[in-house]
Amino acid sequence: MDAEERRHGILESARRDGAVDVKVLAAGLGVSAETVRRDLNALERHGLVRRTHGGAYPVESAGFETTLAFRATDHVPEKNRIAVAAAALLGDAETVYIDEGYTPQLIAAALPRDRPLTVVTSSLTTAGALASARNISVLLLGGRVRGGTLATVDHWATHMLSGFVIDLAYVGANGISREYGLTTPDPAVSQVKAQVVRVARRRVFSGVHTKFGAVSFCPFAKVTDFEAIVTDTGLSSSEAQRYALLGPQVIQA
Repeated sequence: MDAEERRHGILESARRDGAVDVKVLAAGLGVSAETVRRDLNALERHGLVRRTHGGAYPVESAGFETTLAFRATDHVPEKNRIAVAAAALLGDAETVYIDEGYTPQLIAAALPRDRPLTVVTSSLTTAGALASARNISVLLLGGRVRGGTLATVDHWATHMLSGFVIDLAYVGANGISREYGLTTPDPAVSQVKAQVVRVARRRVFSGVHTKFGAVSFCPFAKVTDFEAIVTDTGLSSSEAQRYALLGPQVIQA
């Protein structure tokens, strides 16, 4: 097996399992740990994985996106803290948009139940979880349902959004960078998110630190479009300050 074939196999394993371990790969491939580290470094230079201590995890890209099921197992403690901090930014909003994804689901669960609130969402999972919640009215966007995320997209969703003025939108992304803004691999998802940004009076981005610096295929918003960025303490203080200089308040939960 040459280096290209080996690296392709490593990438497939990372995408299948959500992460790879240097020692496990070395044993399975019959090569040294140093060889695996060089392979992972090469994959990282191409923007396909992010290195961790002892391994790596895949970076979402134009041709690859993790499923909702995987997201519900990845960085869960951090996502719970982010959700609580994001929900605390609700203020006097009466209409709220909840994006697709696992962290937005956690934000929805953290919303108060002691006052009336209208929630608009593209997520079937979030809509189902909130449908019987006290004081919450749920509007589910129509459209084609994406199997991996159980969220609606296409012109039905964007047309429905165009008729709203939303007080506060909780928006996620597959990647966020100071140069390219917020990005996602799927053009249909990008169109829905872009429309949300257009119709929302306030916007909050929430995401774990691994999303920072990652760039996917379709940009849909600028960092400056957001009043706040909520992430975890895995993002370095210097990098958090660089994002804050663009305008948003950066909260590390």
